[in-house]
Amino acid sequence: MRRSVTYSAGAARPVAARTVAGTVRGRWLALGKDGRLTLYARAEDGLLRWTERRPGGPEWGGPDFFPVAGLTDLTVVQGADSYVHFLGRRQRVGAGPGVDVVHAIQYQTGRPVTEWRSLGNPYRTAEDGQRVGVPTAAVDAQGTVFVFLRNARGGLQLRREEKGGKWSPWQDLKGSGLADGPIPAATSDGFVEVTVPTERGVQQWRQTTPDGLLQSGQPLQMNALVGSGTALETAKSRITYYWTDPNAAGVVAYRSGAWPVSLGGYPGDGAVAALRAPIDGYDCTVLAQRGAGGTLLIGICGTEAEHNGVWWSDTTVECTGDPALAIDGYGRVVAAVRGRDGALYVARQEQGPGLTFSPDWKRI
Repeated sequence: MRRSVTYSAGAARPVAARTVAGTVRGRWLALGKDGRLTLYARAEDGLLRWTERRPGGPEWGGPDFFPVAGLTDLTVVQGADSYVHFLGRRQRVGAGPGVDVVHAIQYQTGRPVTEWRSLGNPYRTAEDGQRVGVPTAAVDAQGTVFVFLRNARGGLQLRREEKGGKWSPWQDLKGSGLADGPIPAATSDGFVEVTVPTERGVQQWRQTTPDGLLQSGQPLQMNALVGSGTALETAKSRITYYWTDPNAAGVVAYRSGAWPVSLGGYPGDGAVAALRAPIDGYDCTVLAQRGAGGTLLIGICGTEAEHNGVWWSDTTVECTGDPALAIDGYGRVVAAVRGRDGALYVARQEQGPGLTFSPDWKRI
């Protein structure tokens, strides 16, 4: 995409008195083109960022702070071009809807974040504008950003970036009874889809052609705990969704055209993290979740072979909020959590068979 880049309003500022207010939604541990990982978290009034000093670590620089006054929620999404996009819900004092969606981009590891740009609100009045949900996003293979937002009446809104970097108006995709936190996904061959838990099951919208309109399908009679879902491309143009089934008290995997598969586990609240990684020469899916006991649980299975079983292990590491997974510059799986003390911790895959994390989690 051709974008005009402005850095002045997105420059990092001192962080002496700021602490982590919580983890952010989405993939808050991201690998850059230069092989370095970056950690993101939310402060009370902006974004915090830590960056590896060299590929593979173990030393980190930061935190850098990027102020966003009134920020209440933050989602991080990374495109195939490695650009990291930030979508926030911001409270604003004054006339109008009182809430807007803001967007910024980090183009390179460790570089400044662009100016935070307002994408507005589908409504003009505070009565409706205050009732919109938290924005989530997907980035297609061409770098186009699709922003999804539950509206005040329980439907789904879309605002997307057009060619040349301009943004389309908010589009009402309809729907009803939708929960907050849509789960968007983009495939490597250019398709975007979004799945949303509802009061009666799950609703999906899909593109039938790259860069085309998103069309809704028949509602799915499934149960998905709000805020637990994540999406992962597990084969070309095929997305697997993972979420917690509140009735079965476990994690499930779902792919279009198939029945959901129960994966077990003992999930607490919050989102499942999912990652594809080679383990012992096999294409595997690694899952991470905050368990019912408040510690980080790790699950491993063959990619798209969930029916053969998922091997869960309890790391015993305390976890608050959603965990994160990534592959580092040396090809190792890295897990990140926020501890009960409010600090962020990371651990890397150790050498040897299977997937074993270092027992010494590094406090960032």
